[in-house]
Amino acid sequence: MATILAVGIATLDVINEVASYPREDAEVRALSHSVRRGGNATNTLVVLSQLGHNCEWAGVWADEPDARILRADLDRYAIQTRYCRRVGQGKIPTSYITCSRATASRTIVHYRDLPEFDFGSFRGIPLDTFDWVHFEGRNVGETLRMMEHLRYRCPGVPVSLEVEKAREGIEALFPYANLLLFAQAFADYCGYSPEAMLQAVSENAPHADIVCTLSERGAVGLNRNGELLFSAAYPPAQLVDTLGAGDTFNAAMIDAALRGKSLSTSLERACRLAGAKCGQVGFHGLDRSRMSDGDD
Repeated sequence: MATILAVGIATLDVINEVASYPREDAEVRALSHSVRRGGNATNTLVVLSQLGHNCEWAGVWADEPDARILRADLDRYAIQTRYCRRVGQGKIPTSYITCSRATASRTIVHYRDLPEFDFGSFRGIPLDTFDWVHFEGRNVGETLRMMEHLRYRCPGVPVSLEVEKAREGIEALFPYANLLLFAQAFADYCGYSPEAMLQAVSENAPHADIVCTLSERGAVGLNRNGELLFSAAYPPAQLVDTLGAGDTFNAAMIDAALRGKSLSTSLERACRLAGAKCGQVGFHGLDRSRMSDGDD
């Protein structure tokens, strides 16, 4: 069991499922409606908690009614919030999500009225108490200061970085991570194939394992020896809910690295768990039994 810190956001997700995505100016009836906690960093922590780890979240917390929904869910999975920055005004980041049953795609409108977690809040965390630190690739300037500080204070603590989308200057973060977790959208933005993107990134982060998800095609990785590795996807019998599949994949990759698994094994385990996530609503029950690889 490891103690893991994740720096990023928690959101309130307002989710409407429709038969198919509506055309502009249309009015349709929702097939289902739910309100639940989301956010990449906290999604990843909820899965890591079920994989047997002690988890802490560092983010910004608003004292407002919707925060109770987030608090209740984090408490359910024993996610600690003592290193969060609490503010008296503002709105919990809220994502309004429309899911199409026909295609399993989702369209998100995001509203944010909170400051980002900053270096001033991060520097007071006792980093030597953690076995792993995970960062969302956002708020690049402040995140760079956090990663530099972590490397200076605790050079032996492994670091992962999620890169979901392109942000100005985000490449400056890459050399500070031991595990780089890319979404295919980043490769598409850069005009590379995922394989070519991994090779390009490795020049800036030669000491890191680098991974890119490929949606329904699985995932590809480049290890520190320059070997290109691939895992097929493990889709569920019925596609139910793809929200958070990438966050689940990232959690499984971190778990496998902590357990000393090879990158090849890590990719397979992560694809299995992400596939299991797509076959259910939410994250509950995504434990080690759902990887089913016989390699524990």
